[in-house]
Amino acid sequence: MSAPRLYRPEIDGLRCIAVLPVILFHAGFSFFSGGYVGVDVFFVISGYLITSILIRDLEQGRFSLLTFYERRARRILPALFVVVAACVPFAWAWMLPFQLVDFSQSVIAVALFASNFLFWLESDYFAPAAEEKPLLHTWSLAVEEQYYVVFPIFLLLVWRFGRRPVFWLVVLLSSISFAWAQWIGPKDASANFYLPMSRAWELLAGSLAAFISARHGVWSNSVLSALGLVGILVPIALYDSATPFPGVYAVPPVLGTVLIILCAGPGTIAYRLLTQRPMIWIGLISYSAYLWHQPLFAFARLRSGGEPSVELMVALCLFTLALAWASWRYVEQPFRGSSPILPQRKALFALSGLALGVMIVAGVPGILTKGMPQRFGDDVLQRQADISALASERRAMIGSGECQFNQRGKYKNIEDFVANWACFADVDAATGFPSFAVYGDSHAADRALALRLAGAPVTRLGGAGCPLLPGSQMAYCDALLNTFVDKALEQPHDFVVLVNRFQGDELTTRYLQDVVDFWSNRGEQILLLTAMPEFPNFATVYTRDAEMAANMHPKDTLLDRFDSAMAGVALPDNVQILNTNAVFCSLTGGICSPMLDGQPLLVDYGHLSPFGAAQFGDAALRTLEAQ
Repeated sequence: MSAPRLYRPEIDGLRCIAVLPVILFHAGFSFFSGGYVGVDVFFVISGYLITSILIRDLEQGRFSLLTFYERRARRILPALFVVVAACVPFAWAWMLPFQLVDFSQSVIAVALFASNFLFWLESDYFAPAAEEKPLLHTWSLAVEEQYYVVFPIFLLLVWRFGRRPVFWLVVLLSSISFAWAQWIGPKDASANFYLPMSRAWELLAGSLAAFISARHGVWSNSVLSALGLVGILVPIALYDSATPFPGVYAVPPVLGTVLIILCAGPGTIAYRLLTQRPMIWIGLISYSAYLWHQPLFAFARLRSGGEPSVELMVALCLFTLALAWASWRYVEQPFRGSSPILPQRKALFALSGLALGVMIVAGVPGILTKGMPQRFGDDVLQRQADISALASERRAMIGSGECQFNQRGKYKNIEDFVANWACFADVDAATGFPSFAVYGDSHAADRALALRLAGAPVTRLGGAGCPLLPGSQMAYCDALLNTFVDKALEQPHDFVVLVNRFQGDELTTRYLQDVVDFWSNRGEQILLLTAMPEFPNFATVYTRDAEMAANMHPKDTLLDRFDSAMAGVALPDNVQILNTNAVFCSLTGGICSPMLDGQPLLVDYGHLSPFGAAQFGDAALRTLEAQ
């Protein structure tokens, strides 16, 4: 092993590997479907670097909390202030009232280092609507800032016990955090993703690497450091929004980062790769690149009225790097220097406090005025009210919280929900239509509503994000599936209907074959619905311009992947496929528009409006009768 070096260029190269996948993931490039793990790499790096500094200062007897916080303020705040300030005029110019309210709240949350808590309460990180949030990515900065506040104080208090006991205490805390992430993940995936209790073990893994390297130096081991790269790169390619994260799935990128930190000494393959000049350069500007990319992408989506073209997203990726260089060169570097013209500690803290206060003040008007609606005409405001009312009407009609579990309805606890669930069909009713037992995710709730509005008897049960197979990382999904099998199917139905949005591994032959095999003996006739066509940002586009919304085109990759995967599935005689895409597109004469006769068929990217559900149900029954 070699002694730890003051500057490790391979760490900058590691930052490059962290930031590029995050940028490309948010840009929407499918090969980087797991690019969000780059944030976890950043967490480990931060834990390592901060703890290395703290250990050195503590051992030399010159540790100062004020000095530590001054360094963090110089490192983090100037570029953050510039990016937030740059977002404000575009938000006021382009955001609809409800979006400006959300943005204003996020500006205040950023100033309070609490944006991760806001986004936990507000939205799913992987939801289509999240792509329009310019400051969504600041959740990770908030987690790091919370770590910066707590960990140095903790280390200062326990350092008196000696380095070895402190090391094992950090191991214990990291283990508790990891266990928490494993426990809370199935219960509340959003809390698991955003909150510091679930992320602390990743930062502490970096801290443990700092303890090890401080004592033993850096080991030059090509095999282990190469395994570290594999641990990061493979999840980037294989993970997606359906991967339960963090928790056990975060172990490969976290452990991979630790292996690189500890084993990528000079002479290793990983060291030679990571110290290439382009990688070091991107690593140096990685913080600014991380800050700039999400606002650029979010405002492009807001402005373009849909998913931007590949060419535009590539250009914005390059522009991100250009802005990052300028921000690094003219904002980050000057404030991290020692020039006498720069503000000294007291002035720095005062200016930082003032800037944070200005951010809070800047966010207040957008909230108090409910998004400054006077910026728009009455027609826009009316459409915003209409689409919001349709979404509320849909939630009531699908039995949100009573027939469909989403942790935010009447029964927030799965045990209470199951005990009170009673969404049975009257299978003996003489309706002239077959009876259906519908199971799946939120889209299953839509299909159940559609069939009910068409006059069919429908038993319905499902949960937000629930797959069609047991073994889900979300514990409530297995409880719902068992309830459906044990209770909903007690009485005979003509069809058991299976509905899912289908994402990631759910669009594979193996998964779909498992679905068919699991359900084929649980009903006389099984009806599996294909993926629904999706229209990203439909609600926003409709609110801005109804005519533009009517001419939107669906994102067609889901159906293509579904068809490709189903081609290899062996279907039993009692399993039928209903082409949801064809049924939906038939509503508008095959052109597949999200609107019909000036009325929205959807309330968002793919959930049916009450009007759309009524149209879809009639068309689905006609199609089923013809099959």
